Amino acid sequence: MRILVIEDDTKIASFLEKGLKEAGFSVDSRGDGQAGLALALGFSYDAAIVDLMLPGLDGLAVIETMRAKNVNTPVLILSARQSVDDRIQGLQRGGDDYMVKPFALQELEARLQV
Repeated sequence: MRILVIEDDTKIASFLEKGLKEAGFSVDSRGDGQAGLALALGFSYDAAIVDLMLPGLDGLAVIETMRAKNVNTPVLILSARQSVDDRIQGLQRGGDDYMVKPFALQELEARLQV
């Protein structure tokens, strides 16, 4: 599976990239919304992991633009925003799944496989 990670926290991005690669995934990673969106629009991915609080273009704008451009890549939102309203908004605006930080890598991998 080819996964796109859009996460500005370098520690989390590195952890995701390393863990997912060890699990057999191919991973591309970007640290800001604009760069991540460019990859999402230019390449085919089996899934994307998108943080909401990104520099440049926030995660919801990335997801909405993907959907407006008919990019149907499944999106797992990975965010520190944990209120029910945040989760509902993320799903209503184009996310397919939502996980709150901190997270267990094994659970994230299982959700990607689904």
